Amino acid sequence: MADWVVVSGVTGLYLALVLGLGLRARSRETSSSLEGFVAHGRHMGFVLLFFIMGAEVFSAFAFLGAPGWAYSMGAPAFYILGAFALALVPWWWIGPRTARLGVRYGYLTQAELLGHRFESPLLAGLVALIGVAVLFPYLTIQIVGAGFLVEASTGGNVPFWLGALLAFLVAAVYVAASGLRGIGWTNVLQGILMVVVAWGVGLAIPWRFYGGVGAMFDRLAAEAPDYLVIPGHEGAMGWAGFSSSIAVTVFGLSMWPHLFSKAYGARSETAIHRTILLYPLYGLLMVPIIFVGFAGVLLIQDLEQPDRILLELVARADFHPVVVGLLLSGALAAAMSTGANIAHTASSMLVRDVYVRFRPESSDRTQLRLTQLLVLALCGAAYLMALDTPQSIISLVLAAFAGLVQFLPLVVAAFFWRRATRAGALSGLVGGVTAGALFTWVWSTPFEIHPGIWGLLVNVGLLTAVSLLTEPMPEEHVRGFVDQSAIPIAEQTSMD
Repeated sequence: MADWVVVSGVTGLYLALVLGLGLRARSRETSSSLEGFVAHGRHMGFVLLFFIMGAEVFSAFAFLGAPGWAYSMGAPAFYILGAFALALVPWWWIGPRTARLGVRYGYLTQAELLGHRFESPLLAGLVALIGVAVLFPYLTIQIVGAGFLVEASTGGNVPFWLGALLAFLVAAVYVAASGLRGIGWTNVLQGILMVVVAWGVGLAIPWRFYGGVGAMFDRLAAEAPDYLVIPGHEGAMGWAGFSSSIAVTVFGLSMWPHLFSKAYGARSETAIHRTILLYPLYGLLMVPIIFVGFAGVLLIQDLEQPDRILLELVARADFHPVVVGLLLSGALAAAMSTGANIAHTASSMLVRDVYVRFRPESSDRTQLRLTQLLVLALCGAAYLMALDTPQSIISLVLAAFAGLVQFLPLVVAAFFWRRATRAGALSGLVGGVTAGALFTWVWSTPFEIHPGIWGLLVNVGLLTAVSLLTEPMPEEHVRGFVDQSAIPIAEQTSMD
């Protein structure tokens, strides 16, 4: 039997298992109410929350973009380890407050919280549209990653378009059927598989070609030392770019719209805090993946698409096809778990923050059915975009964070600054997003500092200045957020 048939068979069994698990997670609650579909009835415990939040962050870039940067640039790729070690630190304060207000006011999206706090449907709409605008290309990245993985692992016998289609058809179906509960249980399986595969391939590749990780780095130090220090190969990234990329990733990760949706689903603050404390353990899977990128430096010269370095090395290592099938399944798990979360969150945002604004009389059942249909539609649209392969995966991720991080000043002000006003929030968001976009796509960024940081400076300056120059918001309304968000969930549920 041909190797690619075995690889395809193992991967097909994995996809069938994920689909079966996702569909089995469907319950009366997830299929009868929007709150059950989007927030799992607000009683999600630590285990599901931990795997959902971990798996949704470690996406296709973990198996493609990260080793691609290590291969092409060297040491600058270590920014990923610093960023993910600190990724959920801001969420220690933001997450519980988000969950408490979700219980109190029935929020299901990030935009609902900010729009209500600043009494601005316009702000809610802008936050939703910016969120979807960032999430959609990120969903496309996951589909591109799935297509790359399947095509390369089967030697091109399963083409890019078919591999991407199968992987995301499975994800779209179980998300549309089972909502957050389906995402949770499939992410437990996919998260475990991701970690096992990452460490397996990350140690096996250096051992196969160099005799071990230590021997690999000894050779790099002797033959390509510029890959092991900042600014990396050919001065790829200086210390300013390195440090600001860590900062914008940490702050940006805390602003992912799907992170807010998961906080609304949490049973308690304890579940959120435990997830944050143990989250760095999940981040350890990036260490061996970066080893793979370094392994390619001395083995493959001038690879046209650095994001393919892991796939190229797996092919050269001549692993047994069953092992390749398992490696492929683990890498697909990263893409599918993140893609499922994105499609779930983006569809709920479009319904709650856009559709309901124009059709406030729509029933809960209508909103649920529309959200389910949008899951399928968004995955389909992202798949069509993925057929025109975009630029470097990790470059797109960093560009996305330039927009995401602009939500941070609004969220901090919503919870902690009583003097923040509607005009301040709107001007800060618009100014920050505009500045970040200009420094990303039009102007070169000064001192190599990430464009998102420049946007953040503009954002904070406008939010502060305009808020102080405009009339304060009603004190009673502000207390409902600054003070109410400090009251534990257990007390929230006993009120009223």
